[in-house]
Amino acid sequence: MTESKLASLTLKGLFAFGLLLASSLAATAQQAAPSLPLLFDARERLARPDLSSLVRLRFLTSVDFPPFNFTDQNGKLSGFNVDLAREICSELEISDKCQIQAIPFADLKDALAASQGDAVIAGLAVTPELRRQFVFSRPYLMLPARFVRNLAAPVDGKTAAALAGRPVGVVKGTVHEAMLAAFFPALKAQTFDTKDALLAALKERKVDAAFADALQLSFWVSSPASDKCCALFDGPYLSEHFLGEGMTIMQRQKDSVLTSAIDHALATLSRNGRLQEIYLRYFPYGLY
Repeated sequence: MTESKLASLTLKGLFAFGLLLASSLAATAQQAAPSLPLLFDARERLARPDLSSLVRLRFLTSVDFPPFNFTDQNGKLSGFNVDLAREICSELEISDKCQIQAIPFADLKDALAASQGDAVIAGLAVTPELRRQFVFSRPYLMLPARFVRNLAAPVDGKTAAALAGRPVGVVKGTVHEAMLAAFFPALKAQTFDTKDALLAALKERKVDAAFADALQLSFWVSSPASDKCCALFDGPYLSEHFLGEGMTIMQRQKDSVLTSAIDHALATLSRNGRLQEIYLRYFPYGLY
């Protein structure tokens, strides 16, 4: 397993993402808010360490991972991770000591190791190699897999069982192909070389459904590119084995007090609904 972002929208589509996000927020204002699963036990109380001696907390991120971290039309650093970092600092009552800096994604690990920052919040996938060098916060967001179906296909049912005997597309050589085979061995998988080829086949109903990353699917089905052909179907499906541990914050191993403080803040934000508020800003249609 290699170090990578957990999921991504291309930079080429960043401007379109911004327009879609604005219209999505308006369109969903009168709809029921999609729910963010709680990753912390509501009864759990994590102590907040004493941070009075902390000089500053420097978060490192990147600008090429929308909607998690990117620069908006005004050149301002924005995104789910950026807003979350600010909320963590607010919850820990250290906003005046909080800094967020964007650097190239490939430089994040070395910059943290060299103490050029204190925490990385940029969608860096947790790997055994990184665990030998760094520590990670508790997950704050999981990126599930989902089905998406062509609405013209006569699917009789609301679960994956209704897709039995029908062609279900998936990108070849991906974790989603392996996950589809493991979770749904009875389904008839049809592989494609790229995500774009998969979605084009789904839109043209060369397959009745597809199985892929929920993040990308959620934005595609609500974008002009889908031409309202399709909708998310069943799920979500989570698997640490196939999809990893989820979104976390990486820190140096010696910073155990900071790790405890960040976990405390994440647990509190999860319980009081502020994490849900950030989630709705960037995922108005929901991943789950």
